[in-house]
Amino acid sequence: MEKPDLIKELQRDLARKYKLHGPKIEGIWHSLGKGQREKVIRAGAAEGQMLKSPIDRSLGDVYKFIPDWNLRDITNPDSDYLLDCLKHRATKSLCEQYIEGVNGGPGDAAVILKSMQVHGLKHVEPFRYSFTLFMDEERYGQSFTVSDREKYKETMAMMKVGVDAGLIVPQSTGELILERQSILLTSMNIVIQDILEAGSTVETKGRSKKSEKAAREAMSKLTIDQKPEKLSLEDLAALSLDQKSALEDYVLLCRTEPEFLAHAVNAWFFSRPELVADEKGRRLPLITDKYINIAFFEMIHNAVVGAAVWGYIHQLLQALVTGPNDRTYRSSFLQELANVCHFEYQRVQRLFKRFVQMGSGDKHFKRVSGVYDNGTARVTMKTKPDTLTRTDPQLNYILRLCQTDTNASRAVEWVRKLDDLHQTHPAEQDKMAESEFDAFGDLAVTTNFVQCLSTSLPMPPMNPKKGQTYISRLKELGSELDPLKSEVDLSAFAVPIDNLMEPGMAQGALTTLDEFISNKAGADIGFLYQDLNEECLSDLQNQAQQQKEKNEKIVQAELASPIPDAPNREIQIEQRKEKTKTRPPHSSVYSIAPTAAPATEPEPAAPSQAFKLKPSSLEVFSTLFSNRRPRSSITWAAFQAAMAHMQFSVVPKTGSIYTFSPPEGFYVQKSITLHRPHQSRIEGWRLLYFAGRLKRKYGWDEKSFETE
Repeated sequence: MEKPDLIKELQRDLARKYKLHGPKIEGIWHSLGKGQREKVIRAGAAEGQMLKSPIDRSLGDVYKFIPDWNLRDITNPDSDYLLDCLKHRATKSLCEQYIEGVNGGPGDAAVILKSMQVHGLKHVEPFRYSFTLFMDEERYGQSFTVSDREKYKETMAMMKVGVDAGLIVPQSTGELILERQSILLTSMNIVIQDILEAGSTVETKGRSKKSEKAAREAMSKLTIDQKPEKLSLEDLAALSLDQKSALEDYVLLCRTEPEFLAHAVNAWFFSRPELVADEKGRRLPLITDKYINIAFFEMIHNAVVGAAVWGYIHQLLQALVTGPNDRTYRSSFLQELANVCHFEYQRVQRLFKRFVQMGSGDKHFKRVSGVYDNGTARVTMKTKPDTLTRTDPQLNYILRLCQTDTNASRAVEWVRKLDDLHQTHPAEQDKMAESEFDAFGDLAVTTNFVQCLSTSLPMPPMNPKKGQTYISRLKELGSELDPLKSEVDLSAFAVPIDNLMEPGMAQGALTTLDEFISNKAGADIGFLYQDLNEECLSDLQNQAQQQKEKNEKIVQAELASPIPDAPNREIQIEQRKEKTKTRPPHSSVYSIAPTAAPATEPEPAAPSQAFKLKPSSLEVFSTLFSNRRPRSSITWAAFQAAMAHMQFSVVPKTGSIYTFSPPEGFYVQKSITLHRPHQSRIEGWRLLYFAGRLKRKYGWDEKSFETE
């Protein structure tokens, strides 16, 4: 984005924030003392560094650009100087800001011209025969270059009125003025977020500093069985059901728990591929609000796709369990299953790479400038993993898992090696960011599942021509929805992102997004994916039945026939709208609407009697299910011990995955798979996730436990 366009967008963002939050910002700022004001201002500054006064030279040339953005003037408790600055920048046009400053003071042009004259400020580039226009909003900040000195003089003479008014300047001056405006508008957008955070009604709690020695010791005693076990179809279906439930719970928590939603959007926003440095070390500026809208949309859409894909995998396995033991039928379903699992492995591998390239692997990837894949900046690996075999084994394994030629079967080796390293050297895990570690868990789940399928069933290899009933339509639906991410506006609720934790904001953002998608696509996102799953399964069953009934020649002809074309998009949208009118009142399990009625799948009934536990175990479950703020935290070792006290068996798998199975005779005979969290501590949003999963699986809540 060119600087003039960036400045215009920053000014629009600031104006929108000020219009939405102006009175609230004033109230919070007036309530802060000098020390609190300084803390807020420093929070948004690079490394907390700010000018102490207009003449402070400790930060180099900063005072030449923004002498008016200093702690002395801004933090004075008897002054509204900051509020005046915000109002001026948010309500005046860029042309007005160019000419006049706060309370009638010098405008941006005058400040820079004075610095050039008094302090010797000048641009490092001469920009020969170039000039910049500041005459109107449309062409504001645009620069032009002519061929030679004579042409430049001639052009300046023709534009004498603008030159004399100071609205047309040499580009070397214009770039300095634009830089000043860019710095100030960026700083003010950030400071609004920090002021809102300072006055937030949401209590926050930092990471507990308690020792994790006990948790690590417990982990070190666990061993992992690396021999793949042959499972029945019923067992495979149960495995897929657990991951299906986990991803549905993720979507449910996004729509019901603002704290969880804010965490998920933040993680997505700060892992955008555009933030990876390109071949020249440049990172794209992502400081405007539109990127928050895009991050919100992409995060939600990805969560729904993951849940839907595992829903379909489970449906395919159930169909194999209950369907006819017919070779043609099983062959078509296994091919479909192989292709869907291949797609899902690639999806979670891309997610893992997304977080690695912004985390422990940030020096080993580069963004290819100007190149995009389906609207996403292309990022490639610039380091050969085998060069790190001796110097950094963990990073070697991580980068191997990011390589596109590492398929699910090859990934098994690297998942195990990374997991073994974490068992023998637990401190290595801390070098991974939390988001990386979580993504590694998802990659390990999918890798292990694909391995179980290959061991237990005669799985065919992935085929780009056969068994594409689901994948072709899934990609088509994704292509239809993806462009909407640049059109939706959630800034009234999600800017800044932590505003989602304020009352009503998460609900407002989700409702707006849900209605926006429904209006554009003809149905809400939940039913778009639910219908896709149901229609594809039905079509696959019909195809298998037809193939069975017809002779071999007709079967071959049908197998070679292309997938029928989808109806015209306008017709398809109208068909969806008509179908919506006849739906039952409950929502889809993939719905993102915060007020949606529960889906048809009921939660298990709560236990008839409270479980009697020893105090240490009771404390674990009380912490998990408590609604009190601020939330406490528990160690992974304590959670394992509490589940063991409930007579659950604990079976570790690769990739920090653990399966907890209830004892014989327990009122719900279903296992649950959970990821050991980063640094072996369950806290913050993860408490919500663990509690949500246990509630959906076993019906537990705070009243389910009491002291023995």
